[in-house]
Amino acid sequence: MARKRKAAKPYKDFPLFLHATGQWAKKIKGKMHYFGKDAAAAEERYQSERKALHAGLPPGPTPGAVTVMALANRFLTSKRLLVDSGELSPRTWRDYHGCCELLLKHLGKRTQVSDLTSEHFERLRSKISKHRGPVSLGNEVQRIRTVFKFAFEDGQLVAPVRFGAMFRKPSRKVMRRVRNAAGPKMFTAAEVRKLIQKAAQPMKAMILLGINCGFGNHDVASLPASALDLKAGWANFPRPKTETPRRVPLWPETVKAIRAAIAKRPKAKKREDAGLVFITKYGWRWVRVREREGKTAVPIDSVCLEFNKLLTQLGFKRPGLGFYALRHTFRTVADGSKDQVAVNSIMGHTDESMAARYREGIDDQRLKDVTDTVRSWLFPAEAKK
Repeated sequence: MARKRKAAKPYKDFPLFLHATGQWAKKIKGKMHYFGKDAAAAEERYQSERKALHAGLPPGPTPGAVTVMALANRFLTSKRLLVDSGELSPRTWRDYHGCCELLLKHLGKRTQVSDLTSEHFERLRSKISKHRGPVSLGNEVQRIRTVFKFAFEDGQLVAPVRFGAMFRKPSRKVMRRVRNAAGPKMFTAAEVRKLIQKAAQPMKAMILLGINCGFGNHDVASLPASALDLKAGWANFPRPKTETPRRVPLWPETVKAIRAAIAKRPKAKKREDAGLVFITKYGWRWVRVREREGKTAVPIDSVCLEFNKLLTQLGFKRPGLGFYALRHTFRTVADGSKDQVAVNSIMGHTDESMAARYREGIDDQRLKDVTDTVRSWLFPAEAKK
């Protein structure tokens, strides 16, 4: 087989070579640098940057070019406005902030976005995967794609970024293997009863809301007192993640625990938290993001922290098992009611089917049948009374 001839240089001593990506490039201090596809423009840029590159310093960006830093700042500013308007949760903004810091660290603040190639993203994914599990890796890959997609739609880039074939989420096979290794995120009825018995307030009320209503960490942390009708025994609380309406019957045990928790509720430090059902002993929300000027935003999930302490005390600690497993448990047991529409409604799952467009409501008795199914599983003796 004849060997493939190398692409001819514009002249004999041309300082760059034509890379497989189609860009003129040069390896300097063990690192590949790309200067564009036009030979004349690439040489001009190389000559303007070569002193800095050979000295191991980042070169200055081409005037008017979009750098990774500029892209990240514009993206975060836009998302911050959504947080201020209540359209984006502080936790999601914190995840985006961390994603942008990752891009700045591994791609370089002054790197021009137009110079990024599939090799950059392949190396970036490899670095992320060394410190993340498949689920976290997949989430980060999606966030990175979101940042660059925003830049194109925002008009910062003239063309979408090409990430290459390797910059993708882990395969479904890998995700199934991870889930199988972790085991089911499910409590037994006996374990839930012991958790309720051992927990102090307000954790006891939170656990009951988790197994009675399928509430997660953020649900209980952002639950307003106005969403509860304790006299009639109902919770009318849209899911914070999607704003999908939820109406859930409350068990007598849940109502009793909520009343006890409210009676001991500390005063909130922030005015906007004054109407919440649960406040930590320090006066904060149970799930929040602590932001300090000039420093990385820090997520604080006190629900997770306190619940994990309880799991450890009872010897229930195992991989993948946390407060959110109560939601998994509720769903698994509730499916025994054989009313998927009612179960989905309580879970706050969105339904885009044609049937859902015509459905204007679900009978309360159907909702009660679902929660009664779970109560009979958890408190069989009480359910028979």
